[in-house]
Amino acid sequence: MLKKEFIYRDILFQVLEKNNRKLTQLDLSRKFNISLSTVNNAIKPLKQMNSINVNSKNFIISDPKKILYYWASLRNLNKDILYETRINLPVNKIEASMPDNIVFAAYSAYKFKFKDVPSDYSEVYVYGDESLKKRFPENKNTPNLFVLKKDKFIDDYSKTNSIANTFVDLWNISSWYAKEYLKALEVKINAVLE
Repeated sequence: MLKKEFIYRDILFQVLEKNNRKLTQLDLSRKFNISLSTVNNAIKPLKQMNSINVNSKNFIISDPKKILYYWASLRNLNKDILYETRINLPVNKIEASMPDNIVFAAYSAYKFKFKDVPSDYSEVYVYGDESLKKRFPENKNTPNLFVLKKDKFIDDYSKTNSIANTFVDLWNISSWYAKEYLKALEVKINAVLE
């Protein structure tokens, strides 16, 4: 994940899960230990698309859905795949066998966050590290476990990933049921933003 994506994730987390639309560039810079110019460059397109209003002390998020779609269009999920393998178990057993240090993504994140499944799914996506290779050895068959590179900030949001991060990950998955999850998640996001 790129540094600017940390910023987009945090902006959207603040809006969708903390009901906070007022942020400062300095706070974001400190939180992610990145330069103010990096933060400024990340929010510049948001300002150009009129999704934030910037003033001298802070910026206010006026259209979070534009930011969400913008991030989804930038996200390159495949680039973050560390490891993929096939596990000959049902999805719920794969999820149950995950270690504590992972963060669920995509379908599993939706399921655990909202206690709902818009459709059946046959793949598990998690943010983790190379240590999962020991628990889930390589199998050359069609993969059903995808381990995404876990960044050092993701644990700050939730064991089941943030709403926005779940959305942009689902946006970048090509399965037919990813579309079902996206539709259901959009309804939930719209309810929060009303």
